[in-house]
Amino acid sequence: MKDRIKLIMEKENLPPAKFADKLQVNRAVISHILNGRNNPSLDVVTKILGEMDYINAEWLISGSGDMYKEGYNPHSRSASPDLFNQDHLNHTKVEQSAEKPRETAFKPVENEYHLSENKAVIPQKKSDRKITQIIIYYDDSTFEIFGPHLK
Repeated sequence: MKDRIKLIMEKENLPPAKFADKLQVNRAVISHILNGRNNPSLDVVTKILGEMDYINAEWLISGSGDMYKEGYNPHSRSASPDLFNQDHLNHTKVEQSAEKPRETAFKPVENEYHLSENKAVIPQKKSDRKITQIIIYYDDSTFEIFGPHLK
């Protein structure tokens, strides 16, 4: 299956990073599949078939049959969509998934006014700090302690 995924990427002209982004999977997942470290999970196969609905599921899973579904012409679509060539996109899929906007009613807000009282604010005084001890360290690993009670 790894080789078939590589073939899809070649035919779609997608490097591994863009392929992973298109499928909305972690790039490491695709890297591990391409390097043979991991086999594709059911989630990855489902995402490939969901995003690229023209890929033949039987071919992807077992390798039998054609790569593309019957009636699909791979040469009729461009390698990457642009503003002027988007005929291959399935517009009905987007219309079906879009939800109609719902109207939301809001309750009126009651304006309650609260009058505040004018109070004088008295700043609190911090207590005066006093030095209680000074320690001096010397480079010969000795020290002296100075303080009001040590003279």
